[in-house]
Amino acid sequence: MPLTRDFKTLVKERAERDQAFRAALYAEALEALIEGDADTARAMLRDYVNATLGFERLEALTGTPRKSLMRMLGPSGNPGLDKLAPILRVLNAETGVNIAIRTG
Repeated sequence: MPLTRDFKTLVKERAERDQAFRAALYAEALEALIEGDADTARAMLRDYVNATLGFERLEALTGTPRKSLMRMLGPSGNPGLDKLAPILRVLNAETGVNIAIRTG
């Protein structure tokens, strides 16, 4: 049975109105990154960017061209920590979602 609404549109609409959902989406992306699932982390970060500030704003805030950002977070992207850290720093500041790491 086909979906009646585009999934990415649904995620974007929910993220725009639901702070807890935004936080959970971002947390899941970072958890996937920490666990070594780079493919899932990139896909979720891309969805998160699309659902929150967008690639145009991310370009302005990081100084990295939008197309480069999209490639980095795309299916074949492979951003190094030097490229990923500024993206995460901007996402934390611009979206109001901050992730705390706890041990034990």
